[in-house]
Amino acid sequence: MKLIAEFEGRQIDVTIKREESRVLAEIEGRIYQLEATKPEPDVYLLKNDNKVFETYVSGGPASPMALNVRVGTDEFEFSLQDPKRLRGSGGEADKSDGAAEITTAMPGKVVKVILNKGDVVAKGEGVIVVEAMKMQNELKSPKDGVVQEIRFAEGDTVNAGDVLSVIE
Repeated sequence: MKLIAEFEGRQIDVTIKREESRVLAEIEGRIYQLEATKPEPDVYLLKNDNKVFETYVSGGPASPMALNVRVGTDEFEFSLQDPKRLRGSGGEADKSDGAAEITTAMPGKVVKVILNKGDVVAKGEGVIVVEAMKMQNELKSPKDGVVQEIRFAEGDTVNAGDVLSVIE
């Protein structure tokens, strides 16, 4: 998954890949191999070269996602953007008459279908929940409309980039 991190006024390209129990992160050309676990909400343990870093993350699921991260006594503020979600979505995206697709950025499993075909949905309302990397992500409608399609059922496995739902 490719992301853009905005940190201290700079934009930094970040690529994250999951390989079995490891997470590979490439940041500004440097590759980090980590084992990541989430022992409780907003707390992550990152293991790298026999060192364990306890990390606290707070922020909301909005995109771009503003995050506050604390590692030890160091605190960082930054935002993340998914360039795939930025493509074709100008400031008027929610007023568009066209269909909007809800896609998943990471492979995972559908754990809950919140809305069904034909349901009326408001912008920002949850449509489907996908579990990826042991975290549940509620995917929300980018616009007001009607659910035209739900392409996966609870328990289905999904791949990065799969269209899960279509809103018109």
